[in-house]
Amino acid sequence: MNIQDPASRQSILADRFFYFFLSLRKERIRAVVKAVNASYPDETSEQKARRLIDAQMPLSFLGGSLMHLPRLVPFLGQAFEFLGLLGGASVLTRMHLYLILEIALLYGKDIDDEARVPEMLSVVAATGLAAGVSLFAGAANALLPIPVGGITTSVAARMIGEEAIRLYSSPEAGSEIPETGS
Repeated sequence: MNIQDPASRQSILADRFFYFFLSLRKERIRAVVKAVNASYPDETSEQKARRLIDAQMPLSFLGGSLMHLPRLVPFLGQAFEFLGLLGGASVLTRMHLYLILEIALLYGKDIDDEARVPEMLSVVAATGLAAGVSLFAGAANALLPIPVGGITTSVAARMIGEEAIRLYSSPEAGSEIPETGS
């Protein structure tokens, strides 16, 4: 029986931060991976991961585009856009966190391991950058941030997913799921 060292478990602070501030529900991640494994039993982890990425990209495009729609409101558009950007970036961050943790679980990695925390923080940073880049497009044209936001966040989803596949398919990627049973 392979029992994971309790010291490598995520700290209570990190776990609560991701749960309360980003609504990260690990049981949902486990349920999605279980459903993907049941639906595509003959596929490799990489093929299943690519299915998850492909499903994520349109959602990321939609989220990245919608967060700039408030700019169309006369007079208060910029203030509303700022609020939309904060809310939209939060949703996109959560979606991308789910994606990497689902891919980690497909590859048999323990999503409760401390090794996932820096990976999740990298996703938070990458998603924030992708969401914020589209603001610069507003200097050229008032409507340009809408498609640019969708494109940058969907490209970010692809890049995050591909990097997760590369990372988790290597044997050095951190702790495996501990075995339970006798």
